[in-house]
Amino acid sequence: MRPPIRVAVTGAAGQLAYSLIFRVVSGELFGPDQPVHLHLLEIPPAMKALQGVAMELDDCAYPLLAGMELGDDPHKIFEGINRALLVGSKPRGPGMERKDLLLDNGNIFVGQGKALDRAASDIQILVVGNPANTNCLIAMNNAKDVPKERFAAMMRLDHNRARAQLAAKAGVAVNDVTNVTIWGNHSATQYPDFLNAKIGGKPVTEVIEDRDWLENEFIPLVQKRGAAIIEARGLSSAASAANAAVDHVKSMISVTPEGDWFSAAICSDGSYDIPEGMIFSFPLRSNGSKWEIVQGLEVEPFAREKINATLSELNEEREITKQLLG
Repeated sequence: MRPPIRVAVTGAAGQLAYSLIFRVVSGELFGPDQPVHLHLLEIPPAMKALQGVAMELDDCAYPLLAGMELGDDPHKIFEGINRALLVGSKPRGPGMERKDLLLDNGNIFVGQGKALDRAASDIQILVVGNPANTNCLIAMNNAKDVPKERFAAMMRLDHNRARAQLAAKAGVAVNDVTNVTIWGNHSATQYPDFLNAKIGGKPVTEVIEDRDWLENEFIPLVQKRGAAIIEARGLSSAASAANAAVDHVKSMISVTPEGDWFSAAICSDGSYDIPEGMIFSFPLRSNGSKWEIVQGLEVEPFAREKINATLSELNEEREITKQLLG
């Protein structure tokens, strides 16, 4: 057995985290020989529920569960962690304006960003809680001692949704769909890129010749999938979001298959004319320890218009929260 990896999960008593935590310590995420020491963060009113989660974890008798820290203080919970899965965020309430949601969550991620300076030197952070891109931007700018390339906001749920919809339309297995990219913000302005995607190694547009469907049905279907699930289920995505978090981390720590890529929102270096410092979703590859943005993809005028729209929204969010950026 290797030394334990310390993994923090915030919002740890919530429904999304409940679908995620057990997979973290089962061996699925980091491998069958990697012990995990959990650091679980909640707000004070949810600490009793978190105790119940901890009891269930004990009752699973996971061989890889090396220990647990429970608490409501991020400065204590983030001490020495190697991975942070920032799941917890405040949901939008009745009558709440978007600006209020951004600021309320922004204040949470100011504190968590500062607390990340107490993490281990190899810390990697995934922000899941919405609005994920801007929460990630705020945390990144408040974690002065953490390199910006250690931060990512989760776009893998959108990536997975896009692959599934293309596979269903083409009548193929999901594994036949590759080279999907979600550009921009984890919101209804994101751009699911079918123009660079492939099905069975062929361009999507050669397999699915209905361009009208691709432009006018596929894109909004992916963009609005979360809202459709809330309408159908009465609750937001939990199991699929947890699965996406697992997929994201595994893609980051594994070698990307030759010729393929995955989507994640990371700190822009100026690629594809996205301003430096913006948390924006790009196509990425990993060598197992470091990621890089896939370069040289064709961006048609149709795609550029969509990318500019999601960039505009992110600029608006940054302007609303600029006083929180450290």
